[in-house]
Amino acid sequence: MGKMYEVSNRYNNYKDYTKEFTEVGRSIRRPDGPDKVKGAVRYTDDITLPRMAYGKLLRSKHAHAKILKIDYSKALELDGVLGVITGEDCPIPYGIVPHNANEHALAVGKVRNWGEPVAAVAAITEEIAEKALELIEVEYDVLEALVDPREAVKRDDLRIHEDCPNNISYEGVQVYGDPDKAFEEADYVLEQDYYSSYVNHGFIEPQSAIADFDVATGKLHLYATCQVPHYTHQQLAKVLEMPLNKIRITVPLIGGGFGGKGVASQADFCSALLSRKIGRPVKITYERSEVFATNNGRHPCYMKMKLGFDKTGKITACEFNNLMDGGAYAGWGIVVLFYTASMVHIPYMIPNVKFDGKRIYTNKPTCGAFRGLGGVQPRFAMEQMLDQAAAHFGMDPYEIRMLNAAESGYTAMSKMYIPHTEYKKCLTECVEKSGYKEKHGKLPFGKGIGLSGGYYISGTSYTLYLSYKPHTVATIKVDEENDVTVYCGATDIGQGVDMVMAQMAAETLGVKTEDVTVVPRDTKISTFDLGTFASRLTFATGWAIRQAAEKINAELRPVAAGMLGIRGDEVEAQGGEFYNIYKPNKRVPWRDVVSAYIQTNGPLTKTGQFTPPRRKGIQQGGNIGHSPTFGFSAQIAEVDVDLETGKVNVVKITEAGDCGVAINPQSVEGQVHGSIQMGMGQALYEEMKIAPDGTFLNPSLHDYKIPTALDMPEIDANIVDAYDPSAPYGAKESGEGPIQPTIPAIFNAVYDAIGVRFTEMPLTPEKVLNAIKEQKAKGVF
Repeated sequence: MGKMYEVSNRYNNYKDYTKEFTEVGRSIRRPDGPDKVKGAVRYTDDITLPRMAYGKLLRSKHAHAKILKIDYSKALELDGVLGVITGEDCPIPYGIVPHNANEHALAVGKVRNWGEPVAAVAAITEEIAEKALELIEVEYDVLEALVDPREAVKRDDLRIHEDCPNNISYEGVQVYGDPDKAFEEADYVLEQDYYSSYVNHGFIEPQSAIADFDVATGKLHLYATCQVPHYTHQQLAKVLEMPLNKIRITVPLIGGGFGGKGVASQADFCSALLSRKIGRPVKITYERSEVFATNNGRHPCYMKMKLGFDKTGKITACEFNNLMDGGAYAGWGIVVLFYTASMVHIPYMIPNVKFDGKRIYTNKPTCGAFRGLGGVQPRFAMEQMLDQAAAHFGMDPYEIRMLNAAESGYTAMSKMYIPHTEYKKCLTECVEKSGYKEKHGKLPFGKGIGLSGGYYISGTSYTLYLSYKPHTVATIKVDEENDVTVYCGATDIGQGVDMVMAQMAAETLGVKTEDVTVVPRDTKISTFDLGTFASRLTFATGWAIRQAAEKINAELRPVAAGMLGIRGDEVEAQGGEFYNIYKPNKRVPWRDVVSAYIQTNGPLTKTGQFTPPRRKGIQQGGNIGHSPTFGFSAQIAEVDVDLETGKVNVVKITEAGDCGVAINPQSVEGQVHGSIQMGMGQALYEEMKIAPDGTFLNPSLHDYKIPTALDMPEIDANIVDAYDPSAPYGAKESGEGPIQPTIPAIFNAVYDAIGVRFTEMPLTPEKVLNAIKEQKAKGVF
């Protein structure tokens, strides 16, 4: 495993000591793997409760219309129908960002996108519920739909939300340094427009919720596919006008989220409202078309980026204009907008920056959080422009990145601080392992290789609302049977955080990971955690778990010392034993020490918590993007372009990532593969298609293409040797950073292959074939 050096941490004041990891760094197979493969695990939709009814949502076929009348009397007359609700039953708006809350469980007065629900039915079977939907009569006054943000921002005469002039959801400007002067003095200025496409998460498990309202106690128990139980808990309490202590949320196993399950769903609210109305449990599970209708996917962006350079190739200025298509409602919008602003400051050193951004409402399903939130769009632009600048200066694309790459301890103009980075090492390892220098610009026409880099946050410095409570709390219990149980509200959405938490707890306690149990998320049982977003779990829960485990050790060390006949500061735990650090052969089983402690004191339970440093920005939206630390990655894509069809085949991707110490290297590699798959999808295949009237044209996995195993290239994923001293066990994010370089690496490779620069996603065969024909006409090949 090698020697890893633990150092004092400014956030938690841990003492200095040196220790070799035994549990951290192990590629342990996740215990739920075999059951997932066999189909033996239970997801939300697999759960059945006694007397459970089934709910269905009636969704609008219009993208923009006033609701004049809803008549559901015929539906109520249908045998087996138990209840119907409309927007009148849920008039209170909700939203993940409290001051921008403008969504409703069911449309109130107006629908703003195709597929927005206007009514919900509960019946004894799904078939009856679906039949009841056909009997509900809705009278609409259909309005013109606005589906292009470039048009919508000009139409103050047609407001999607009456209180938003020119359909501007949010706008902001940030200026750091003196970019105007820097551009005037620059030796080279490059400016280009880009378009980043409208894509969905494509998770396999659709949203599902089961609400069980107990009429006798007035309590609600919700089972839900939820990444962020804490925020869902709050929004349910608001919409249902119930106290938090009357609502319990249990999160069964989740089949992928990627940000799409990071908001409370209409299924959550409507199942709860129906259950309260009929006095029976109600289950609502989305069809695939409903997953697309609710979306919360990647924001399409119309971007203009300008970069200035001095004569050596150093970046002197960046101007980034971003017009974001937000869809129908606020969602995560303000957060995403300012993340796109913050993401241009790193991983390169840029002394002068200007950002001008607007998020525009359109009559499309709302955009929200998606893996790599806010970073994918500006990275797509900047990483291609760096290749163009390198060509201008006669430099290698690797050289220009190394010249501008930020180092550990760097503070950006936005006040974002990097405690530790091995970004240069990522670039170098990628280049060396792929043979990039030997291949770039030297391959036959149609074959190419491209380099790109990126980074991402490891958590946030602030919550989505004003709060000074800890961001995460973890409790560890050691009972009479010497079992170790971890309680934490962090949600495992398939990324393997339960295994990571078990490994971290085991490392500090000195036991085997296999002896640690992590309790599934339940707001009645689990400790508090903000949720699964912003790649925050390894860092935030890691510190909380380590703190709790250290408290356990503080109780057990004196007992072990007494049994060993030594001082407490001479005791350490590892491999299921306490031992004398000066005489390692002198040992006592961990189990015996725990038994001795419990005989005198009873079961041992300790709690740890973590609040990140309150790093602040200095301008509007400037707090967004600040993080305790950052992960970094670089990728090289190798492509083979079919000159007859225009299809881009990604042959190989070489990746090198700085995630600090990999808690579970196998899981890290899995995260890298997942990021590359999603990046490939957006680069080459995926785009949600919306008709001029707002109708969704491809709301199915048959028509919306995502890469399958057959499309995947060879992937060489490498974890660079790194240790972040600000992080628990030296570990930080690895789940969202690796998606950042994938798209521009592929686009740079295609340029290397056919000599044409593309600026819009996705890179379809039609676009590429047309470019090849133009190159052929010019006599390029």
